[in-house]
Amino acid sequence: MNTVAVVCALGLICVLTVTAVFAAYYYNNLESDMRRRARETTDFFEEYLDRDYNEYYSSCITYAQTFEQRNSMELQFIDVQGRLVVSSYGQWAGTSPTTEDISEAVQTRGIHAYVGRDPDTGERIIAVSSPMIYSNGEVIGVLRYVTSTRIMDAQILKIAALSTLAFLIIMAAMLLSSSYYIRSILIPVAEITEKAKKIASGSYGAQIKTKYDDEIGELAQTINEMSVKINQNEKMQAEFISSLSHELRTPLTAINGWSETLLSGEELDDQTRRGMKIIHSETKRLTEMVVELLDFTRIQDGRFTLNMEQTDLRGEFEDTVYMYGSRLAQDGISLDYLPDDSDIPEVSCDSKRMRQVFLNILDNAAKHGGEGKRIFASMTSEDGDIVVRIRDYGPGIPEDELPLVKKKFYKGSSKARGTGIGLAVCDEIVQLHGGTLDLENAPGGGTLVTIRLPAAQ
Repeated sequence: MNTVAVVCALGLICVLTVTAVFAAYYYNNLESDMRRRARETTDFFEEYLDRDYNEYYSSCITYAQTFEQRNSMELQFIDVQGRLVVSSYGQWAGTSPTTEDISEAVQTRGIHAYVGRDPDTGERIIAVSSPMIYSNGEVIGVLRYVTSTRIMDAQILKIAALSTLAFLIIMAAMLLSSSYYIRSILIPVAEITEKAKKIASGSYGAQIKTKYDDEIGELAQTINEMSVKINQNEKMQAEFISSLSHELRTPLTAINGWSETLLSGEELDDQTRRGMKIIHSETKRLTEMVVELLDFTRIQDGRFTLNMEQTDLRGEFEDTVYMYGSRLAQDGISLDYLPDDSDIPEVSCDSKRMRQVFLNILDNAAKHGGEGKRIFASMTSEDGDIVVRIRDYGPGIPEDELPLVKKKFYKGSSKARGTGIGLAVCDEIVQLHGGTLDLENAPGGGTLVTIRLPAAQ
């Protein structure tokens, strides 16, 4: 549309320019021709201006009566008072003209032209007036040629019509070529771009349907092959992670169990007990990572499901906050719960998965914002939604990393330990509940995580 608008504007300018040029050419040529005629005729009558007026008058009548171009042009003789003396259309043809070229010719003693409408008839005319100067230097009248521009205007209009027709033909050709261009290039490119975006967002294996055998078709085929290979690699990666996670769970369970058994005994010395606590803590951390990896593989292959039931979500959230708060207190981090009096009804959700989300967000707040030594948590009811907010007072997230933090395996510039898939899993769980999970830098520093769930499931 932008191209058509520009071409239309240029085309109209061209049509107007061509019409104006031809109009100026025709008008200038006609005026020049009439000026030449007026000059030559005035020169011809100079020999009569030495005689008496009657002889001059008779010669004017004779010349007017024998004027050969009377069908296309009128010859007039006018006295200094502006009265029509004689005309090639008859001695008393019409009324005396009143255009300014007559008075200007008398006053300036030079040839003057008038282009415009006849004051009496309203017809467009060109008139040229030349003064008749007596031998004593006195102006005794005006010789005037006048013609209608009707035929010339019709010719100019025809040129304008032909120019417009040529412009319309060019526009039609351009629109046809543009339509072909859109169908053969822009639409396929738009389809390829749309599919490529889906593939980039994770729809691996998606195929682009194309009926073209040119470069566009070759590009689509290349993207299709890339999509298939990425899908195969993703499946291999997911299968490997799933297999590895299952293999790790058995030894980790054994290590965790034996570490708890050994810690429950009293025969360990302080150094050994300290080492066993580290083993137990790291085993739990590895187990959590394995659980995240298993959840991730289930999400990838579509096996991730929810066990929905009516749940007191506020109770689940408060239990999680109080339980995790005691853990954080050991590290000198205060977790403050901000109670709210709004009524939060029971909702249909997977309480286990939602607790997983709350724990993961709190754990991230402790790992990435723990240096602020404060974490605030709240749950409110807003506009029919249940809104959970968890804020830390750490360094926050770099602005360029904010759009990427929920992507799988993305850790950005953070030095904290982890797989980088916890937030991706949490985001998927919240989306499966019909909600949203958003991260932003809070005013005054730190990161604010907002979970919004619909109260009516």
